This record gives sequence, structure tokens and C-alpha cells, in this order.
Amino acid sequence: MKFIDEAKIEVFAGSGGNGSASFRREKFVPRGGPDGGDGGRGGSIIAVADRNINTLVDFRYTRAFRARPGEGGRGADCNGKGSDDIILRMPVGTVITDLATSEVLVDLAHDGQRAVIAKGGKGGLGNLHFKTSTNRAPRQFTRGEPGEERELKLELKVLADVGLLGMPNAGKSTFIRAVSAARPKVADYPFTTLAPNLGVVRVDIDKSFVIADIPGLIEGAADGAGLGHRFLRHLARTRLLLHLVDIAPMDAGTNPVYEARAIVGELRKYDEALYNKPRWLVLNKTDMLDETERVRKIADFIRDYGWEGEVFSISALTGEGCKTLTYAIMAHIIATRAAEEAAAQPAAEPVTQSYDPTL
Repeated sequence: MKFIDEAKIEVFAGSGGNGSASFRREKFVPRGGPDGGDGGRGGSIIAVADRNINTLVDFRYTRAFRARPGEGGRGADCNGKGSDDIILRMPVGTVITDLATSEVLVDLAHDGQRAVIAKGGKGGLGNLHFKTSTNRAPRQFTRGEPGEERELKLELKVLADVGLLGMPNAGKSTFIRAVSAARPKVADYPFTTLAPNLGVVRVDIDKSFVIADIPGLIEGAADGAGLGHRFLRHLARTRLLLHLVDIAPMDAGTNPVYEARAIVGELRKYDEALYNKPRWLVLNKTDMLDETERVRKIADFIRDYGWEGEVFSISALTGEGCKTLTYAIMAHIIATRAAEEAAAQPAAEPVTQSYDPTL
């Protein structure tokens, strides 16, 4: 199935049915009085997050969704039937934005989460509601309210704990194959990865995290070079970024320090919040170097790059250093989750004691 992470749709909720202005007409019942029923409710458009869906392809080709209007009220105190709602199932992680106001209507971050994105109109009132002691034959009724109409933008941001950054052919796909059961395409040419790949890394029986591999960035991505910034949105929900660098490039003219700085520059152009996320440096392809050259190149890179954060050296091809890295990631995620849960809990109210002058 083709991976689609953006779509624009139009939703039209149903209008409410009109109320009825009717009077009871029955033999031997003079002045039967008003008996007009209410109109039915119009159908709403409801978005539901479904973990079994992983792309917005269903909304790329079907762009308009219309709910039916409610039925009008009838005599004999009969209310009109309300229309059924339309359920739109979307991938978990879909952000729905109103294009007219740029307002984010809902972020479907949890499986089964529901949100009304276009509300159906209320049905009108029949003349039965307007009967009073002084107005025994009312002819008033109200019309149904119109349903909401919206043009929406759907944007999928995959749910992952860790995101991979790096130039094309930095070894991101090889790394995700080495630490998880995911099997993205690996080849010796750039931009092998054309869509995000997710892999579950299981560190222990009850300890695991999700890692996301996106297509590689190149310098000038902000201006449309390569695949641009199109897939960086999928790193917005991550707790940690791994910046993979090819420490032993095949091309003699390639400067790993320059490329690493270019990636960070593009990240900052895209989103300052994403740039400020915790980021670890992972120096890949150490199997291409002997022991002495490896130590020297790693030391030279860290000095020239001016990096002061976490640094890991690995070989995604042979698996060297990958286990140590995944254990460190798991520890970081556990600590981050604990901090988030603690911050979400309401602070305890201070205990105050009242003063009793009789004591």
C-alpha cells in the first residue's frame, strides 16, 4: 500500500429536519389542538483513530464526505428520524486542522479516540412546543439548523519514541534492521528509503520502544532539495533523536563534520522545538576502519564538530555497539516517561491549620 501522510478533505454535516405545524384532525374530536412533531437531527462526521490503519491513502482519492439531513417532523406528534453519523477511521497520530482558521481541531494520539469534526444540525421544533393557554392553535414552528461544513487538512505524524536523522546512506535503514524486526530496503545508492519505517526494539520481555527511520536529509532540504522536509513531521512526537554519521565515507571528498552540521542546520530551519529535542550522536560504519584509525577518526570528529553530548560508535552492519546503544536508549526513555508522568500529576495542596484562640 502506498504511504500517504497528507490529505485535504471536505466534510458536510447534515442539516436538521424542520419542525411541523400540524393540528389533530379526528372525527368526534373538535379542536384537537396542535400535534406537530420535531425535526430529526442531521448526521455528524466523526473521526476515529484506528491502530490497524497506517496511511491516509483512503482520503487521497475520496475527498468529500456528506452526512444525510434529518427528517422533518410530522403530525400526530411524530418526530422526524435523525440521520446516521459518518465514521471516518484514520491512523493513530493524525492531526486534523481547519484550513479556514488554521485551528487544530483534534490530535488523534490514542487508539479508539473519537472526535466530532463536523456537527450535524439540530432539528426544528414543531408547533406542539408553542401551545399556551392563550395560544391554543399555534402555527409557529422552527426550521432545522444547518450542519457544519469544513475544509480540513489531515496530517499524519507517526508515533515513535526514537527518530533517526542522517544523510542518505548513513546507515539508518541498516541500523533499524539490526535492532528490530523491521526490514526496510537497503541498497548502495542514496534515497533508498522513500517513506518512514517503524521498528519495535525489544530490550527485555517487558521493555521495548519504537524507532522511526525517515528518508535522509541533504543540505538545502529547506529549499526543496532531495525529499525536503516532508517527512520531518514524523519526528515531532519522539522523545530522542539519533543523529547517524558515516564516519568512514567511501568518497574521499566527503567531510563527515560538514555533513553533520548541515543536517543540524536543516533541522533548525524546519522547527526550533525539534532542534531542541534530546539528540545523541551515533558514529556508524566503524567496521570499515582498523582499531587505530577508528580511535583517531572518532577523536578528530568529536574535536572538529565540537560535540559535548552523548556519543556512541557502532557498526550497524556487524551489530557492534548496537546492544549498548539500545540499552542506553531504553534507560533514557524510562526516565523520560517517569518525568512526564510526574509532571502530569496535580501538585498536592498545602495543608493549612486553623488558629483556635481557646487553646
